[in-house]
Amino acid sequence: MPTDPVYLDHAATTPVREEVFEAMKPFYGPRFGNPSSTHRWGREARAALDEARERVGRCLGARPDEICFTSGGTEADNLAILGAWRALKAKGRTAVVTTPIEHKAILGAVHQAGREGATERFLGMTADGVIDSASFDQLVDDEVAVCSMMWVNNEIGTIQPVPELAAKAKARGAFVHTDAVQAFGKIPIDAQKQQFDFLTISGHKFGAPKGIGALFIRRGTHIEPLMHGGTQDRGRRPGTENVAAAVGIARAAELTLAECEAHCARIRKLRDKLEAGILAKVPDAVIHGRGAERAPHIVNVSVPGTDSESLLMALDLRGIAASGGSACQSGSVTPSHVLSALAIRPDLASAAIRMSLGVLTTDHCIDRVIEVFPALVAKARQLTVAE
Repeated sequence: MPTDPVYLDHAATTPVREEVFEAMKPFYGPRFGNPSSTHRWGREARAALDEARERVGRCLGARPDEICFTSGGTEADNLAILGAWRALKAKGRTAVVTTPIEHKAILGAVHQAGREGATERFLGMTADGVIDSASFDQLVDDEVAVCSMMWVNNEIGTIQPVPELAAKAKARGAFVHTDAVQAFGKIPIDAQKQQFDFLTISGHKFGAPKGIGALFIRRGTHIEPLMHGGTQDRGRRPGTENVAAAVGIARAAELTLAECEAHCARIRKLRDKLEAGILAKVPDAVIHGRGAERAPHIVNVSVPGTDSESLLMALDLRGIAASGGSACQSGSVTPSHVLSALAIRPDLASAAIRMSLGVLTTDHCIDRVIEVFPALVAKARQLTVAE
């Protein structure tokens, strides 16, 4: 095992920050109460939960009652899309609009709405992964119940013009949802100034534990809950709340925003260095989305003549963690749905790997990847030819 492993998979998950862990610990010990209980243990837990809701709200420019804690991004995305669709379908709004490059949580929720009678509409995209404005104007009309647009794409890092498009969709009477899982801490979010109705964040992407997320639901916006039972969270999300995790995501969100400017400047510099180093040593490599505005932490690269599985295995053997732009399913390599939707050549889509930077990324990490990458590419090309 290499003595200096390099973790370049921050878009998948991040380490729990020590400050977050310390903030959570009391709620696994003496402050263990159920926030629905009326005795002092319960009141103490309720106070902590209410405070966490207020702190997350401040980080998003939202009121405390507009924050609904969830188990993560997937649940929040489903609650927003299916909750909005089910609330509006009786009013004659029968369409759901999204992009073909969304996270599978969004696409799965849209397909479920389709099975329930919704008309599924998919926006056109530019080659660099940005929503085509003409397509938006054509598809977002007075039949649309909800329009969902991922703010920062999780595979190629492209930024959608969510504030501008949200305002247009709202003017046409649609609810607007944005998956901001990769956007939080990278670009400014202000629910009071921007016109989305729903916004999703996921704690483990910015130093909180896995299993906690939040959905912003604009005050006055009615949605149908996914689950039924208790009255927690005004009935929007029944069930006993995870107080410790809520405290954790609140602390992580505050720390992330306090450090945002310096952190983004640092990782943007490292990302640019990584891309320049790869292109200098492997000139035919392709950086996806490079022609569009991108978040600073994601690099998605394809090298002709390789496949992602071989290259990722080679990187892993050298102690470098990255992730695939394609997934291995049933023994076959399936190109990324994101790259396929952008009409990227199949051989390049099957060769894509994602390297995502964050708190663990240093200059030494980038130097090491640039140093070993050409040899690993050469080996991956040999394996591909041999097959």
